[in-house]
Amino acid sequence: MPETPDPAPRPTSAATPAPTPGPPPTAAGSALRRGALGTADISFFVVSAAAPLTVMAGVAPVAILLGGIGAPAGYLLAGLTLTVFAVGFTAMSRHVRSGGAFYAYIARGLGKRVGIGAALLALVGYNGMEIGVYGLLGTTTADTGHALAGIDVPWLPVSLAGLLLIWYGGFRSIDFGAKLLGVLLVAETGILVLLAVGVLAEGGAHGLSAASFTPGAVLVPGTAAVLAFAFAAFTGFESTVIYRREARDPDRTIPRATYIAVAFLGLFYAFIVWTVIQAFGAEEVVTAAAEDPGGLFFAAITTYVGPWAADLMHVFIVTSVIASLLAFHNAINRYVLALSEEGVLPAALGRVHPRHGSPYLAGAAQTVLGAVIVLAFALAGADPYQQLLLWVNTPGMIGLMALMLLAAIAVPVYFRRTAHDEGPWRTLIAPVTAAVLLAVAIFLVVSKVGLFTGASTTVNTVLVAVVPAVFLTGLGLARRIRTRRPEVYARFAEEPAEAGAAAEPATPATPLEGAEPCPLPTPSSPEPESARSTPPVPKPAR
Repeated sequence: MPETPDPAPRPTSAATPAPTPGPPPTAAGSALRRGALGTADISFFVVSAAAPLTVMAGVAPVAILLGGIGAPAGYLLAGLTLTVFAVGFTAMSRHVRSGGAFYAYIARGLGKRVGIGAALLALVGYNGMEIGVYGLLGTTTADTGHALAGIDVPWLPVSLAGLLLIWYGGFRSIDFGAKLLGVLLVAETGILVLLAVGVLAEGGAHGLSAASFTPGAVLVPGTAAVLAFAFAAFTGFESTVIYRREARDPDRTIPRATYIAVAFLGLFYAFIVWTVIQAFGAEEVVTAAAEDPGGLFFAAITTYVGPWAADLMHVFIVTSVIASLLAFHNAINRYVLALSEEGVLPAALGRVHPRHGSPYLAGAAQTVLGAVIVLAFALAGADPYQQLLLWVNTPGMIGLMALMLLAAIAVPVYFRRTAHDEGPWRTLIAPVTAAVLLAVAIFLVVSKVGLFTGASTTVNTVLVAVVPAVFLTGLGLARRIRTRRPEVYARFAEEPAEAGAAAEPATPATPLEGAEPCPLPTPSSPEPESARSTPPVPKPAR
């Protein structure tokens, strides 16, 4: 079978330490900061990537316009689907400890060839989700400048400045990024909570009502479109596992952060959309959304809190976009780091900064790629929102949903082949259910893609076709790697040699018994690990 050739490269002693996919030996000899992130830190990265304020103020009005007062239920249904997906996803996170996250899970369940295809799809998907948002950064900053000061701010300099700012945030240590995202996330969610408190305190326009959650409001033709928007609003929640190597107690931290993120987003989105419906009234809200979708939330907060709060909301939308960009940037850097350690990408991209513990060359490469794409759209005279954002974002969003579907399929296949103590709910029922629901979600998004892009049928067809084209290209790349670099193919997505250890000294027992001296200092270190690796009596402690 082509999936199990790994014993072949191992007999050569030189091949074992150098290109192992394990975390410690990076190209620069430095490592990511272990134990730097707790549950709250990882949750900040994930929720910030979803950009709650931007999603609510910028997209929810369209969902209300299409689905009426039943729109909040769409966000709950999307959250429930992704919670079911998280059951198998987090169960697998306790068994597969590779830094490759999605592609590693898919490779372990569906084979290395599919895993390499998924890896390429992850790179394109996450880059699409980030780079397109630089267009949104330019337009939201321009809107904020016009609303607050009556000035016209050109979008391109803002987008290029944003590239530099995000590069610096990714260059710094991961805990620096977590603290920054924590502050920005509190700001953007806080202004939405302030709006909700104002509406609830006054009882809305005509009194509070739960009509949004009745079958008559939910089971309408527009609900399919609302579900498509709702699933898109959760994009990025699955990136918790990318931070495994930097998490404290990852077997507990990663599942907790995943469930916290998806539960928070589902409940928060539904609550805020319901609140805005109460602010205008069930009969009036659809008309208000049709007249001025971009101003719906600003009108509500002006009425129920005050104009000063609307000004703050303008500012916090810009910081919400910045937080989303930084979260995706960090996720991309760690995917690139993992693939460079695998040998799929150039080894130089695997360099980790000796002081900050960040994959700084991966971040620089991602920033350069972003600058090239942003400048190309600008030179072509493209609109930063209608084209840069929507045309680049859409295949990225569909690509990440396709990755979730592949991961959901991989979970039961993996556990069927592997000894484990997980129950059938985690290993079979939940992932199979999630796979069916995600397939329906992808169908809804693809069938309603015109609502996302506002583009022609030809453009939409091309945007959707990018996803299968990238995956098929990845399968071709896998074939090439397997033929020309079989040792890289054999090691792909394998478990780190010492997955839970803190550093590289924990080498296997067999080399310690040989006559060849260990390169580590032998007599002086008082630490138990060193003492175990260097005693004169060749009796390994096992």
